[in-house]
Amino acid sequence: MKKSMRQSRIEQLINQYPIGTQEELMEHLEEVGIQATQATISRDIREMQIVKAQDGHGHLRYTIFKAGNRSEEERLRETINEVVTGLTRVEFVNILKTLPSNGNLLAAIFDDLNLPEVAGTLAGHDTIFIISPSAEVAVKLHDMIADEMNPDIVH
Repeated sequence: MKKSMRQSRIEQLINQYPIGTQEELMEHLEEVGIQATQATISRDIREMQIVKAQDGHGHLRYTIFKAGNRSEEERLRETINEVVTGLTRVEFVNILKTLPSNGNLLAAIFDDLNLPEVAGTLAGHDTIFIISPSAEVAVKLHDMIADEMNPDIVH
C-alpha cells in the first residue's frame, strides 16, 4: 500500500475514533485491512504531525497538529504564553513545565521549527526538556521563552 493512502486512512481513523496509542492505531488499521509495522506507524505519526491532546472528556487522544493560518513562530509564541507554567535552565538544557497534557504539543512545535537553538526535545505529560548545542545558546533560548511567557507566571 502506498504511504499516501495509508496516511490518509490514518487521518480518517484518528478523526473518527478516540485513538490514544500506536497499538490502538495499528488495531484499527488492521480492521480495515492495512498491515503496518510499529516503526512505519511511528514514522507516519511524525511525518503527519500527529500529537496527543486532551479531548473534551479529559482523555488523551491522537490529533493532527495544524497551525491554521498562523505562522509556526506565532503558534509557538501563543502556545508558550498559554501553557507554560515554569521555566528553568540547567547548563545547556531548558526545562519547561506546562499545563497538563500540553508537553507533547509544545515540543512538537519546537521540533517543527528546526530552531538552531534546539538540538532536540524530550516531552512528557507536562514537562519538556529542550536540549541546546551549548550553555550560551540555551541562555538565548531561555530568554526568548521567558519573554513569551504569561507575565502573571512567576519563573
